[in-house]
Amino acid sequence: MRFVTVKNKKGPDLVYSTKSGLKILEEDGLYFKNHSRSGKLEIYEDWRQPAKVRAHDLAGKLGLEDIAGLMLFTSHLAVPSVGDRAQTYNGKTYKDSQAEAWDLTDIQKEYFQKNRIKHTLVTTIESPRVLAKWNNKVQELSESMPWGIPVVNSSDPRHGITADTEFNEGNGGKISQWPEQIGLAATFDPQVAHDFGKIAASEYRAMGLSLILGPQADLGTEPRWMRYVGTFGENARLVSDFVRANIDGFQTTTKTKGWGPESINTMVKHWPGGAPCEAGRDAHFGYGKYAVYPGHNFAEHQLPFKKGAFALQEGTIKASGVMPYYSISYGQDIKNHENVGNAYSEYLIQDLLRQDCDYDEVVCTDWCITADEPKNVFDILSGDQCWGVEDNYTVADRHYKLLMAGIDQFGGNKDPQPILAAYQKMVTNFGKDWTDRRFRKSAERILTNMFRIGLFENPYVAPETAQTRVGQAAFVEKGLAAQKKSIVMVKNKQRTLPLTKQSKLYVPKRHYPEQVGWYLDKISARDDYNLNRSELAKSFELVADLATAEAALVRINSPEKAFLRYNGYDSADVKNGGNGYVPISLQYRPYKATEARVRSLAGDPRPGDVLNRSYKDKEITTLNEGDLDQVIQIKQALGDKPLIVLINTSNPFVLSELEPYADVILLEFGVTTKAVVSLLNGEFEPSGLLPFQMPKDMTTVEKQQEDVAFDMEPYVDTEGHCYDFGFGLNYRNVICDERVRQYVVAKTEKF
Repeated sequence: MRFVTVKNKKGPDLVYSTKSGLKILEEDGLYFKNHSRSGKLEIYEDWRQPAKVRAHDLAGKLGLEDIAGLMLFTSHLAVPSVGDRAQTYNGKTYKDSQAEAWDLTDIQKEYFQKNRIKHTLVTTIESPRVLAKWNNKVQELSESMPWGIPVVNSSDPRHGITADTEFNEGNGGKISQWPEQIGLAATFDPQVAHDFGKIAASEYRAMGLSLILGPQADLGTEPRWMRYVGTFGENARLVSDFVRANIDGFQTTTKTKGWGPESINTMVKHWPGGAPCEAGRDAHFGYGKYAVYPGHNFAEHQLPFKKGAFALQEGTIKASGVMPYYSISYGQDIKNHENVGNAYSEYLIQDLLRQDCDYDEVVCTDWCITADEPKNVFDILSGDQCWGVEDNYTVADRHYKLLMAGIDQFGGNKDPQPILAAYQKMVTNFGKDWTDRRFRKSAERILTNMFRIGLFENPYVAPETAQTRVGQAAFVEKGLAAQKKSIVMVKNKQRTLPLTKQSKLYVPKRHYPEQVGWYLDKISARDDYNLNRSELAKSFELVADLATAEAALVRINSPEKAFLRYNGYDSADVKNGGNGYVPISLQYRPYKATEARVRSLAGDPRPGDVLNRSYKDKEITTLNEGDLDQVIQIKQALGDKPLIVLINTSNPFVLSELEPYADVILLEFGVTTKAVVSLLNGEFEPSGLLPFQMPKDMTTVEKQQEDVAFDMEPYVDTEGHCYDFGFGLNYRNVICDERVRQYVVAKTEKF
């Protein structure tokens, strides 16, 4: 048998590969893995010792190259490796190589063997079983190497419905499906986030994943931000409670009430809060590099970390990792007065995070921030987001500055050479003893997370368990229940819902306009159904003619930005003599920014860049204006018969253009048709609440301050309902329950 299990009567089971060359030691009737091959029990091999003691021992033994390997973290890996970023297998494509889906690619072998990398980021997978077998190959290889250090396989979120961005690529596989993070917040029930963390951890561990790059603790005060859907909203109290509950669910092993073999390490993000980017432009791009604080509200954005991620109620105490965002927190460094990317800032990492928050866990950069900046501001793949240190810094200099700021790991970096160069520079400036202590401290933090969750004893997983546990019925039902709870009904004219079962229902196709994807891939236009008609047909009679329908159901998206043109920058504007900066719109119809700032709050003073990033009086259109047209056309054809509009919502947005035409409006944040049907037919009464304000118009969006919550004028609909934070309807009236009293009534109280 290739994988052997050795059972301890009073201790953990040990699993190892007979191909790795590892031996088992016996002492006092107990068994231990001899990772070092020394023939004697080392402190780090003794599972009776505390995780930090073991980590300190091993960190003191490692050479510089091994420590550099611990600091590295691969970029996105698909299993098997196919698609635009495909890697080769023995010099051939996956299709031509005859390789198994779980085999390692040529580059992956180099990562593990030559560069000694111990952390991966896994994206799309063929199946849970395939990922489990791939993990076992990775661990077997790593176990055969000096010190026998296991590999930590990580993942971005993979429990949502779709995968359309680089930080969401794992979604859509065979796994329990849950609402997006903002949808969890719409339940106003932190226990839902805890349940999600517990179930997701179980599914992750079954596949060989032991670290999640999340949750987002960003305070959603800027409604135009493209990552708003990944937040828990704009209320600091609600966000803190959800972050805390979610991390407790991920990190806590039930039996130990703390760290253990069921635990998943979390990497909470994005310190010190990534949402207040100026005008909503995202810091993945040079045109969105600045976070601004016109309301002087910098401290509030740290609360979900301080009172959530670093104040856990269960036994793991704090999130085991933190990821700063790409952005420059403009004007917030009161010590060194630097405007550099958050990870580069000694003040933000060393002073505010390490010292003020007493945070001694792993801090890892966001992905790819040390190479030179992109030549094309649109193309994030042509360089890295090295904001604030673009000029006069070599790649090694950037690694040095990050290490001096207090960083432990470099997200997306695979080459150890810049780390080794930074080490030599540090030796020159501070001496070898000081530098060794600094490097070993990072190694100790990183290794502690491996020991805590038992990877040194057993990094292997059973493919059969992965196949049966991931997406099992009980987990799917829990996810479905969360989906139902997350749907927010904001309008129900004349109590249209619930519908009578077997009502004649008209459900049209949706037009998907042509666009460009995250990796510059062209996505063709198409017309297709976006609801499962078979699921709908279980409760309603679907009709093809509006004239015979008793009601119509239309599913659309909230206003969408065309990726390359409407995300705050447009090269065509430069060709026409402008500065390139354009508005981000939250309405369907064309928008002219007459109320925008005359001068931007931040800008790049370097020659050739743009200091004033104002877009005042410029006009922009959204990608999916056709969604609004469809709603209007169908309502005009329906006449007095009810129109139900279901909106897949990624941001707060302007509803005034659409609301008068709809009899029912349901806001959803990533749900299946089955969840929708349960609300339409009365099986489950709507209970979701708005986790943010819905703006009256784009004027209030322009006048709000990026760092301040609850500073927009909310929309009031034709029924007289105000779409403010915490608003939601059930079948009978406005919801006013304990959740509202806890979070809405107290929203203005100091937290």
